[in-house]
Amino acid sequence: MANDIAANLVHLPGDRAAEAVAGHIGRFWDPRMRTRLLDFVDAGAEGLDPLVVEAVKLLR
Repeated sequence: MANDIAANLVHLPGDRAAEAVAGHIGRFWDPRMRTRLLDFVDAGAEGLDPLVVEAVKLLR
């Protein structure tokens, strides 16, 4: 799901795309989903869009 969000926001310029992905996740995802995403990134983020990884850095 995070990759889909990134795909829809990748067109934004500069750091705005990562900020928009982080904002969406922060506003609309259940805290348990956010925790699982953070854990997934910590475990290597295999298959995760690099834009999502950048967004996770902003969420921390």
